[in-house]
Amino acid sequence: MDSRQFLGLQPTHNPHRWVLPVVQGISTGGGFLFGGCGLGAAVAAMEGTSGRKAVWATAQYLSYAKPGEVMDIDVTLAVHGHQITQARAVCHVGDREILTVNAALGDRDLEENGQFEKMPLNIPKPLDCKERPHVLDWSGTISGRMDQRMVKGREELEELDGTPGDGQVLLWSRIPEVIEGVDAATLSILGDFVPMGVGQSLGIRGGGNSLDNTLRIGKLVPTEWVLLDIRIHMVERGFGHGLVHMFAEDGTLMATASQSCIIRFWRDMPGPGPSGKAKK
Repeated sequence: MDSRQFLGLQPTHNPHRWVLPVVQGISTGGGFLFGGCGLGAAVAAMEGTSGRKAVWATAQYLSYAKPGEVMDIDVTLAVHGHQITQARAVCHVGDREILTVNAALGDRDLEENGQFEKMPLNIPKPLDCKERPHVLDWSGTISGRMDQRMVKGREELEELDGTPGDGQVLLWSRIPEVIEGVDAATLSILGDFVPMGVGQSLGIRGGGNSLDNTLRIGKLVPTEWVLLDIRIHMVERGFGHGLVHMFAEDGTLMATASQSCIIRFWRDMPGPGPSGKAKK
């Protein structure tokens, strides 16, 4: 299975229009399309229409798509040059716009290259790490289709006691169903974890809803697992900001994803609330 099959993305007779049936398997436990899946579908659609690989893509999340709905993805190739295509995708359910994605796609034959951000040292192998615990039943959702192992982070609910951390979470992640290699769409899905990092960094029983996600893609190499090095920069005015470095198992930095999110607390989950006091 490749990433398009995993998402359920379908072409139409119009090469500039794609459709994404929204099902539980690409949705959150809250019952709406996972933001990384929306970005991944838009990126895959723009790659399919342009015939080029994504270099950069940024999504602005505007509304929610729910299981049972069908999201149309309309691709516009604004500039289609010799080496680079500048494109956008408008993703909508009927007249309701869900997200808008702008992207650059292409390749340039340039000899110079370099990687200056390095994977953290002395990282244990994925299978030597504990599975990321789930406080809710996420079976059948996008979270249930991922295999994630905690390297650095709070593994127990009781650890989310309102005590701030240092802003870093390390997490091995893979999508077992995608066996045809990591691509831009796969990294779009795996990179949507700044909201999770916000909850971990604040020590709260919560996370957030993404306002945006910007994916920057470098060298893709064969890898089963991807290390998510989540860095939360700041939380102010009810919003969190941070990024995710995505490393292959051999240390190659394949992509980065930066996000802002609206801070949200989990429902019906006793623990530190907005005022720092335990919820009843």
